[in-house]
Parts: sequence; C-alpha cells; structure tokens
Amino acid sequence: MGRVTVRRRVLRIRDGAHSHRPDTLAAEEPMEIRVNGRPLTVTMRTPGDDFDLAAGFLVSEGALHSADDLAAIRYCAGATADGSNTFNVVDIALAPGVPAPDASLERNFYTTSSCGLCGKASLDAVRTTAAWSVDEDPLRTTPAVLAALPDRLRAAQRVFDTTGGLHAAGLFSADGELLCLREDVGRHNAVDKAVGHALREGMLPLRGTVLMVSGRASFELVQKAVMAGIPMLAAVSAPSSLAVDLAAESGLTLVGFLRGASMNVYTGAERLEPAPVGS
Repeated sequence: MGRVTVRRRVLRIRDGAHSHRPDTLAAEEPMEIRVNGRPLTVTMRTPGDDFDLAAGFLVSEGALHSADDLAAIRYCAGATADGSNTFNVVDIALAPGVPAPDASLERNFYTTSSCGLCGKASLDAVRTTAAWSVDEDPLRTTPAVLAALPDRLRAAQRVFDTTGGLHAAGLFSADGELLCLREDVGRHNAVDKAVGHALREGMLPLRGTVLMVSGRASFELVQKAVMAGIPMLAAVSAPSSLAVDLAAESGLTLVGFLRGASMNVYTGAERLEPAPVGS
C-alpha cells in the first residue's frame, strides 16, 4: 500500500546558516476509482483510507446512500504491465439493483487534490440531488462548542504533526465529541474519507452532526455535507459566495473564520443557542 509520508533531502536556510537535512512530506499519488469494473475518475490523494475515499466520493455523487448499497470494495491487481498491484486502483462493486453512476458524472480528466470538481462532464451535474434534507434537522449547539472544534481537530491530526501539509475533516456531535477524523492533501478528499467511513459504518444520514474542515468552505464541501445529510459545516477560513448560496438554499448552517471564540455565521444561525450563564 502507498506510503502516507515520504522523506526528501532539502537545503535548510535559517538566519543565514545553510544545512542539508531530510524532510518529511505528505505523500500524493493518483488513485483511480472504478465502479463495477468501469473506470469513473482518477483523483490525486494521500494514500490511506482509500476505501473510505472511494465510498465517500460516490456518496457525494449521489450513487451510494447506505452500506447496503455496497457489495464489495477492493484494490485491483494487474494495474501495471507486470501485473503487480499498485494499490492505486480501487473498484467498487455495487449491490444488486443499485444503479451505476450516471455517465454524465464521469470526469473527462483527472481530479486534482485541490479541486474535486475539475473536469466535470457537465456543469448541470454539479448540483446533485440529495437523498436527505438537512433543512429540518433538529441540531442545536453553542458558540462555545464550535469554538473548541479547531483545537480538537488539530490535536487529532497525526500526520500533520510530521508534515504540516495535510488538510483535515472531522465529524463532531452537537456537544463537540469527535466521531471521525480523516486527513489528506486535498480538503475534498478528507471530507470524502470521513463520509465514506460513516457510510461503511451505517451512520448515514449524518443527522445532528457538525463537519469541521481545516481550510476554506467551498461550494463543493457544502455540497458534500448536504449529500451526506450533515446539517452544519464549520471552517477555519472563508467560504465562497456560491458555498453560502448553496448552504442557504439547502438549509445548512455554514460557519466560517472559526478561530477561537470568533466566527462568522453565514447561514442557519438559528441552530446556535446562547451558552448557559456560567458555562
């Protein structure tokens, strides 16, 4: 299986002093996702939790809704000329009766680790249809709970400690309990890995949860949250205008610039309750 980190020799310059030393980098390798043996897309990702990534990707595309939709996930051997297994090709076998992803969702080109929407065959396929509504989700939480999430997310990032180069996505309960954390060079991959884990554990839809991400809140991340039934998305950085529009349209609570006790609530502020006096 591919390595999560790699070592490279670098020239280090500090205060005018030069030295050579090994540095630890986050690995990035291509992974092809196949469905019933048919290639669907190639994404650049950090190896690890690949089955979660493939499953979460198909949740985002509206092809999977529960663990029962999956018959099997496996690495494909024979991906190279000599027949060896690169662990970079994953095939998802759908359960009998589960329709394969619509051909319009196929990527014309590979998906980069920074943009999961690049190469969409049709812009009409961007706004996928969610299986669940988040608009009426009864989730309620407090600003104090949200304020603690970035530090809890950071504390759980094992690979970031050695590389400093990975995004994280964490699923939290309404009271701030960490349910799942995944890391990847691509923020959208980290979300797919977390959602894929939830699918395989029979947790979808993810009602009453908060998705916390280490970067910005893009349209795509809002869409992934909605597709998984997550009613709240919080990010340490800014959202895009389209992300705010989609959140408002879907009834998702979107929080940006979550840093300490400071945050901007762009949509769905009714889910935030004032903290009890003295808490």
